[in-house]
Amino acid sequence: MKYFALIYHVAEDYIVRRTQFRAEHLRLAGELADRGELVLGGALTEPNDMALLIFRTADRSVIERFVHRDPYYLHGLVLRWEIREWNVVTGSAMQ
Repeated sequence: MKYFALIYHVAEDYIVRRTQFRAEHLRLAGELADRGELVLGGALTEPNDMALLIFRTADRSVIERFVHRDPYYLHGLVLRWEIREWNVVTGSAMQ
């Protein structure tokens, strides 16, 4: 398994606009977390301009499918996104 970081670059009014889509976003994320593919996720603060989700999966297609179903992306809250493979070398995840 590999680790990947999904980086969302979000709209300025993301915090205000996300409310109506939050339940569906969290449901989709929860499905991946239940399967052990989504390890951590959340918005970065001060400024609130990005979100970071950490995945552990065999390949990036799982993440791409998530993005293309995510209401935050579908409704324009996510201005752009990127997936980066992460070479984890230390920490409790390595145990």
